[in-house]
Amino acid sequence: MSFLTRLKDGLAKTRQILTTPLEELFVGGKVDEALLEELEDQLVMADFGVETSSAIVSEARERLDRKQKKDADAMREALRDTIRAHLEAVEQAVPQPPRVKPWVILVVGVNGVGKTTTIGKLAAYFKSNGESVLLAAGDTYRAAAVAQLQQWGDRSAAPLISQGQDADAASVVHDAFAAARARKFDVLIADTAGRLHTKSNLMEELKKIKRVLGRLDPAAPHETLLVLDGTTGQNAVSQVQKFHEAIGITGLVVTKLDGTAKGGVVVGLSEKFKLPVRYIGVGEGLEDLRPFDARQFVEALF
Repeated sequence: MSFLTRLKDGLAKTRQILTTPLEELFVGGKVDEALLEELEDQLVMADFGVETSSAIVSEARERLDRKQKKDADAMREALRDTIRAHLEAVEQAVPQPPRVKPWVILVVGVNGVGKTTTIGKLAAYFKSNGESVLLAAGDTYRAAAVAQLQQWGDRSAAPLISQGQDADAASVVHDAFAAARARKFDVLIADTAGRLHTKSNLMEELKKIKRVLGRLDPAAPHETLLVLDGTTGQNAVSQVQKFHEAIGITGLVVTKLDGTAKGGVVVGLSEKFKLPVRYIGVGEGLEDLRPFDARQFVEALF
């Protein structure tokens, strides 16, 4: 199946929440407060967030008021256009590796969001674009983390720099950067330990990694990606807030959008933090992570 088809399948539950009530609610072309409140409730259920849901419904109503025909199809179109406008406002093309090598991507997030698999897919994506990729096993706390990253590195044909469990993560990333520079790799992708965003000591470790990279290259890391589990809904909001405050996030990766009823979180996060969603994931295959496309996402959503 094409990526768009998989995305449509993955967002089917979210799409059902958004579109099913429209035909039932829209009676005689009348837009009343009860209808708007119900639409807002549906958006909240799909994890757009309360503030974003309210803003979208208000803007959709204004769009509908400008239309001659006012029925369920017109409301759906107004809602779709409004959501697309919100996403396109923060849509940014995925940065391309600069001429200075290596281009460093630091990947962070809490436990279980899919950081390691995301790194493997990112490596495959850059390799498919002709870039050479080196991986850094910065998750030194979890026993199986290095072995898991090695497996993904093998699948994407990207070599790995590691020091084993309980090694200093900043030291691993330091050595990986030196190796990437000496061997002229285009891209270095650094894994980090999955951590609770509420634990200050773990956040300090991330700050240390960033400081070490900054001494090697003042511009590094060139991209700091926060990986989020799309099924967690509004719990992702506090994660973005804490990580962004601690180390400065440059982009989001939303994974596990296959089969979730919470796909609206992509819209809510973009609206709240004005951070670009760089990539979205809809499965476990190497090609199931793609750069985010606002129009494609909205097409799948409706």
